[in-house]
Amino acid sequence: MSSPTADVSVRIAWADDAAAIAALQVRAWRTAYAGLVPAEALPADADAVADAWRASLAASTDARNRVLVALERNRVVGFAITGPASDPDCDPVADGELAELTLDPDELGRGHGSRLLHAAVDTMRADRFTRAVTWAMADHDALRAFLTEAGWAPDTAHRELALDADGGPRVKQVRLHTQFS
Repeated sequence: MSSPTADVSVRIAWADDAAAIAALQVRAWRTAYAGLVPAEALPADADAVADAWRASLAASTDARNRVLVALERNRVVGFAITGPASDPDCDPVADGELAELTLDPDELGRGHGSRLLHAAVDTMRADRFTRAVTWAMADHDALRAFLTEAGWAPDTAHRELALDADGGPRVKQVRLHTQFS
């Protein structure tokens, strides 16, 4: 007996997706930053985050800024943000940036990340970027391995970011890049 094929896809996000993206982001951040920052420092109110997403999805300053959502049936299980690279050593005309690649922690290993990453790369290629960069936490071995297996490589850039406005905990990040042929 064969199992039914799951209805999975990736598309450009709509303003109506804001609440689902926000709820996913809050869950994912709570998992990713557990132990790094106090739980009360992370957003808990997905409604407030959803308002910011609605505003962001409704108006973009650059047509190359995109939010993609991975879907299982009509349920948002991940999202990616692409646009021109903003690092000072990047060319915003030639270099795209995968600013975020976030999956529902309960959906890891089900192919959504691969579909979302491929769609993000295809979107950046369509926007005529010839290279893409992304930042990953230095100790996020699974994400770095996933990106490396997909053809991304470290480019020696690194940074430290404060996780709160008070200069509290900091995370180290490494930048990865890939060339488009």
